[in-house]
Amino acid sequence: MELKEIQNLIKFVAKSGASEVKLEMGDIKITIKTGSDSDTTIVQQVPVAAPMSQAIAAAPAAAPAAAEPSAAASGKEIAADDSKYVTIKSPIIGTFYRKPSPDKPPFIEVGDMVSEGDVLCVIEAMKLFNEIESEVSGKIIKVLVDDSTPVEFDQPLFLVDPS
Repeated sequence: MELKEIQNLIKFVAKSGASEVKLEMGDIKITIKTGSDSDTTIVQQVPVAAPMSQAIAAAPAAAPAAAEPSAAASGKEIAADDSKYVTIKSPIIGTFYRKPSPDKPPFIEVGDMVSEGDVLCVIEAMKLFNEIESEVSGKIIKVLVDDSTPVEFDQPLFLVDPS
């Protein structure tokens, strides 16, 4: 099962309202549980026999479960205070980087104007650096994640003022 398929499965389960889904395909086992506040977590995935699948299972386990409630709480506060802004969220689980490399300047700073399709950051997942592009045009109001920190799927990364 590819990472993109797993991400789509997580999105589907989160939107469906199901509290728990278990999926077994061959030697791959996935359990997705959703909490009462719509936080989605992958509990178990793939036995030791498949090396590629181990890397996928290690990514969700790397982020501590205790961080999820605080991330959800801060997301609710942001939504209440900044409802006129567009929130750009993480499409994947990984490590958030504001710069293309340690010796380069950040992709964007607070106050910068961005256009749809501009690269805002990169997220490293399974040794691959995925460029995250802006979904809207506007002004960067706030960067919600510190550089070089783990991010969860659907975690808010930036606030953009589209006006």
